[in-house]
Amino acid sequence: MIRARLNPASHAEIQPKKVVGVLLPLPLAGAYDYKLPAGTDVPRGTLVSAPLGNREVLGVVWCDAEGTVGDNRLKEAVPLDGGPRLPEKLCDFIDWVADYTLNPPGAILAMALRSRGAFDPETRRIAYVRGSVTPPRMSAARVRALEIAGDGLARSVSGLAEDANVSAAVVRGLVTAGALIPTELPEFAPFRQPDPSFAGPKLGDDQATAADALRQAVTDTKFSAHLLDGVTGSGKTEVYFEAIAAALETGKQVMILLPEIALTIQFLERFAARFGVRPAEWHSDLSQKERRRTYRAVMNGEARVIVGARSSLFLPFPELGLIIVDEEHEQAFKQQEGAIYHARDMAVVRARIEHCPVVLASATPSLESFVNASQGRYSHLKLTSRHGVAEMPRVELIDLRHARDPVDAEKKAQWLSPPLRAALEKTLAAGEQAMLFLNRRGYAPLTLCEACGHKFTCPHCSAWLVEHKYKRRMACHQCGYELPMPSSCPQCNESGTLIACGPGVERVAEEFAVFFPQARFAIASSDILHGPAETQAAIRAMARREIDVLIGTQIVAKGHHFPQLTLVGVVDADLGGSDGDVRARERTFQLLHQVSGRAGRAEKPGLVLLQTRNPEDAVMQALARGDRDGFYEQERGYREAYAAPPYGRLAALVVSGYDGEAVREIARQLGKCAPNARDVKVWGPSPAFYALLRGQTRERLLVQTAKSVDVQAYLKTWLAGIKVPASVRVAVDVDPVSFF
Repeated sequence: MIRARLNPASHAEIQPKKVVGVLLPLPLAGAYDYKLPAGTDVPRGTLVSAPLGNREVLGVVWCDAEGTVGDNRLKEAVPLDGGPRLPEKLCDFIDWVADYTLNPPGAILAMALRSRGAFDPETRRIAYVRGSVTPPRMSAARVRALEIAGDGLARSVSGLAEDANVSAAVVRGLVTAGALIPTELPEFAPFRQPDPSFAGPKLGDDQATAADALRQAVTDTKFSAHLLDGVTGSGKTEVYFEAIAAALETGKQVMILLPEIALTIQFLERFAARFGVRPAEWHSDLSQKERRRTYRAVMNGEARVIVGARSSLFLPFPELGLIIVDEEHEQAFKQQEGAIYHARDMAVVRARIEHCPVVLASATPSLESFVNASQGRYSHLKLTSRHGVAEMPRVELIDLRHARDPVDAEKKAQWLSPPLRAALEKTLAAGEQAMLFLNRRGYAPLTLCEACGHKFTCPHCSAWLVEHKYKRRMACHQCGYELPMPSSCPQCNESGTLIACGPGVERVAEEFAVFFPQARFAIASSDILHGPAETQAAIRAMARREIDVLIGTQIVAKGHHFPQLTLVGVVDADLGGSDGDVRARERTFQLLHQVSGRAGRAEKPGLVLLQTRNPEDAVMQALARGDRDGFYEQERGYREAYAAPPYGRLAALVVSGYDGEAVREIARQLGKCAPNARDVKVWGPSPAFYALLRGQTRERLLVQTAKSVDVQAYLKTWLAGIKVPASVRVAVDVDPVSFF
């Protein structure tokens, strides 16, 4: 509900009403002109209630009026009660993102207003404190409750009952007797403040040098960008914790971006160990009430440190002094739906607008960040060795063309080679832990009929249905379509002819259980672990050594620290290495390097075994030699030769809609009317990788330009030359990172 206030001045009837441009959180062309109440003058960013048609919507005072509508036709926008406003620098950031991504500014504003209840007046809650009355009848439960309440803290009925280990009825009885007195408290308990001096770390020499540089950057209170480039286990988190401490000491707020919610679990505990409390969180798994509380605490400056997903970029920080992007290379930072943007790149932009430093941390930086650091645009802070006594694991390749089971083996393996099984046996016998990695969910990626060759595909997407044996269902991982596992082929009606093709993590786990029936194992994938709570339980079970072997997808590949994990086996290192994407080799290297880094992070040495059918591949050789920088130099040469990012620019147009012929026609028209320009190439149209997705036909066009080309101006000119019907959507993706 939107609550507004009127603030009329005396003699308001003779004062002119100021006209302003109000931006609405809708995909509209720009701000609309509205009158403010007489005598009202508010700064940019002020939240208002604005009439739109027959309803009231939330809007933001954005700019001076356009003056294209007569005063008598203007409607009145009323500032919200309490005068909440977005910081002006956030407004500038929204304008910048909209211009860069070619989205209406209202569509970007919508991402900054995702907790609209935070702007309502704060309600009060009733809690109880110890009064002076002692009831004549005092049971043991009542005595306990009053003893707990005697500390003077105000508690709810349920909170006091839980603390005193009594029933809620006992507490309510004490309220009725007057022994507990009601008092009003704010709607939400305040966030506890992190203490920068709570537990200072013991840093190594490289860590201390990097930490000093980041502390200085924070105290300089101006924009700077830093690539914190450290091998896995080198203590990058401890280094940027020192930058956070410096920001807290200077009264600034901190934003920490993580690519996935799963990574927050151990991170929150490490943060609490360093600063005494957990940071505030911001991600999609928060309830509406939690989101309202956190948003309000950020806006009023109460929440000093926020850790969250990419949407944290649009929170209304009034005193932002530091931005950290952890695992900055991760593709998950790219928003692919709605307004398309890359959170890492936009974090650098927001830091520049806020005049504060930004830290990009990774053991395998994106090639873009690596080149920026190499060319001096970012400072390059290097941590070249693991912290303490830990050493980098040994990496060995298993050539699957030769590492086969004997023909007469009683238990013939399909996915775990003899060398990998031998290493698992040795690791388990030593009482150590292992991880098996395969970046493929479910039991098998394809099911087909041996009799007629029918392949099970999604009716709404050009994707195979993945078998999930534990659920006894088949599912599309693109749109979520599911059906029960059939017993016969729907095309030829034959029974017993359906076969699973290829492995997923469930199938690897099934084979592992055959060879190691006594070992305790768990599967970690987003299909098995539903939400942060279950993920946290699995990670803690691994840390407590209740699990011998963790079998998982990329959810286990990064950010986790298991001291007893000494063996990592990659079941299929070739998966994803040659999918036609300019970044395919880089992503494969990054993922395998990150999962390899889980091994040997404490005193015991680690071993990584990569199963591959192409051991001569440059990615495999670089991993085996531990030559990351050599691989990057080779990859940089390829990119430069083909003018691919970061030595050129890319943009994509994705045309989609339910009317396939209309989509193809608009794509053809776009291809024909592409403007001719120097240093610009246009490829397509052609069917997208998923030519059918969620029932919509999809066509793609790709623009490749030199770095000097203003690609936004080119795209605006191009799109202005064609009228797109309402049934067809043309999505613009500037700087695409995938080509699905």
